[in-house]
Amino acid sequence: MFRGVNSINLDAKGRLAIPTRYRAELQDNCERQMIVTVALNEKCVGEKGCLWLYPLPEWEKVELTISKQSSVSKMAIKLRRFLIGNATECEMDAQGRLLLPEKLRKFAGMEKKIILVGQLNKFEVWNDESWTDKENEWMNEDDTEGLEDLGSISF
Repeated sequence: MFRGVNSINLDAKGRLAIPTRYRAELQDNCERQMIVTVALNEKCVGEKGCLWLYPLPEWEKVELTISKQSSVSKMAIKLRRFLIGNATECEMDAQGRLLLPEKLRKFAGMEKKIILVGQLNKFEVWNDESWTDKENEWMNEDDTEGLEDLGSISF
């Protein structure tokens, strides 16, 4: 389970260093094999997007779910083209770094400062400014749609 928000700097080659607290788990659960792809429905100010970073076993569950969808469904086609089509294998090196492909860095407007957000089974990777803008947007919303669907969770 990945949780928390981490501020990270990309190096000159476009690599991010996975925080130390996650490295052993990633080694044990996926032998440092990760998949990075575009995040759906997370466009932000200036049309910058967000990336999703999955350990390989979690990504394989996503692919299996998508592969079972109808090949004529508009959403299934979009998922195959956009989510799977942009998916790239990344291997965490011995120093805990992984290279984010240039195309995906451009999609998300990532240059130097990024934010890694734990999302239980995956990470979100954000441009620092986009994350701050989105966080402010969420904090200022008065949207409780779907809260009742969470049932007995107490906050």
